Amino acid sequence: MSMRDTRPGATRRVWRPHGWELRLRWAWAEHRSVDGRAKIVPWDAGRLGGRGAGGSRGRNREGVRIVSLSCPRCGSAALPPSAWSSSWRCAKHGDIYPLRQVQSLSPEGLAGLLRNAVVPVMLPWPLPDGWLVTGFAAAGDERSGTRACAVALSGPNPVGGPGEMLVICEELGVGLGANCAGLEGPDPGADFPAGLPDAQVEFGNHEFPLWHVDAPGRAAFVGEVMGTWLWVVLWPDTAGTLLVEPMALRDLRDPGQDLDLPFGARSPRLPG
Repeated sequence: MSMRDTRPGATRRVWRPHGWELRLRWAWAEHRSVDGRAKIVPWDAGRLGGRGAGGSRGRNREGVRIVSLSCPRCGSAALPPSAWSSSWRCAKHGDIYPLRQVQSLSPEGLAGLLRNAVVPVMLPWPLPDGWLVTGFAAAGDERSGTRACAVALSGPNPVGGPGEMLVICEELGVGLGANCAGLEGPDPGADFPAGLPDAQVEFGNHEFPLWHVDAPGRAAFVGEVMGTWLWVVLWPDTAGTLLVEPMALRDLRDPGQDLDLPFGARSPRLPG
């Protein structure tokens, strides 16, 4: 038996039956890029000296995708589980659900997002005139499921110029919506809600109120739908006029929907 350092990033060797070396295939390893963000790569034969997909060696072989995971509350690098904690962690905020962007802007990428979604994946439908779907992001892992989802959209601002929108559903305390709204978070605040609602969304033949929250350089609205926070964040702030009339939403997890979604270039506002 050959033993090596088992800390994240160290090579791991185990017993060799009949000359073949068994390796832990899906343990996560942490790597650091030049910008200091955590790069999470699955262990497999290619990374540990064997041949990976396509018969090549090393970390850059075909079939290996390097994923950057971050804190949903501040965007800093997410630290992977270790021998001391089974949770992903942020150096500032402690235990977190790690945030990632869905890499493929396609029906297949959306299907991957929906597979483990614990919270609604809300989309305005029909889309506002001229608007496109421009990204998805999710906070969570395979163990916890997706506990926050963001859908990005881009299109014309009703009062002129381009507009951007994020529709976020999340469990209490995740902090993704507050981060996208430019707030300290993780939730709207102790005095929320205050006063009468400022907007409404429609879902499942019901109307749900949203309240405007002060946010720098954008319009942000938040309320509760199906026991989760719903955030609608728009840039610039004048794009908030899209919510003058109630906005109809669809939960993309619901079966029997055959929506032909128009996809555009990835939004720069998409977190992760």
